[in-house]
Amino acid sequence: MDLNSVVWTVSGSVGFFKLVNCGLDSLAAPESARRNAWKWRNISTSLVHSLITGVWAVLCFYLHPQMAEDLIATHSVFSHALVSVSIGYFIYDFFDMVHNQKLSQSWELLFHHVVVITCFGISVLTCQYVGFAVVALLVEINSIFLHLRQVLRMAGWSQTTPYRLNSMVNLGTYVVFRISTLAWMTRWLVLNRDRVPLVSYTVGSIGLAIVTVMNIVLFYRLLRSDFLRPGREARKEKEA
Repeated sequence: MDLNSVVWTVSGSVGFFKLVNCGLDSLAAPESARRNAWKWRNISTSLVHSLITGVWAVLCFYLHPQMAEDLIATHSVFSHALVSVSIGYFIYDFFDMVHNQKLSQSWELLFHHVVVITCFGISVLTCQYVGFAVVALLVEINSIFLHLRQVLRMAGWSQTTPYRLNSMVNLGTYVVFRISTLAWMTRWLVLNRDRVPLVSYTVGSIGLAIVTVMNIVLFYRLLRSDFLRPGREARKEKEA
């Protein structure tokens, strides 16, 4: 994809996710979610992004397996378009949060988005490391269940069987598609140090370090919220 195609794809992606958000505004939200209608729409839009890009990332490697052997130079137009679409989503979500949420509540995600947009931007503009970016987007498979968890909580379903099942799948996919993927990416970057220019290596290393720390913290919060806390509460009820 040339620069013109990248600009149109990114712009089209921003517009698409804006339309998704507006479309969700016209649908009836659960009563418990109406107290924070913006967050309901934002999370639901993120869920749509995860569904699209998670499946798309898997298809990239299925349809173009050679990319797995060379994550630096080998890629298809299909995979290049995926990374461009994701840049558009993160740009859209960045401004959506800036406009609707206090900085003190969203600074972590805003920082995450800046890191991702920078790393993905280098990839699509140089047509290098596209395969590496697609590997990073495999985490969106877990994000499907991560966002679904928030949707269920906002809908008031946090004490239901579907929520508990989703919690287990969420934790399992978190380990496989998020923590393991980030660990593999870090290992790949270290092993291929001599093949990666200093600037790209520095940006990639810093980006991975930041995202990894954020994901470890999030994993602990999920574990505490969905598994450790309910257990403590159950024991307290028995003792009472």
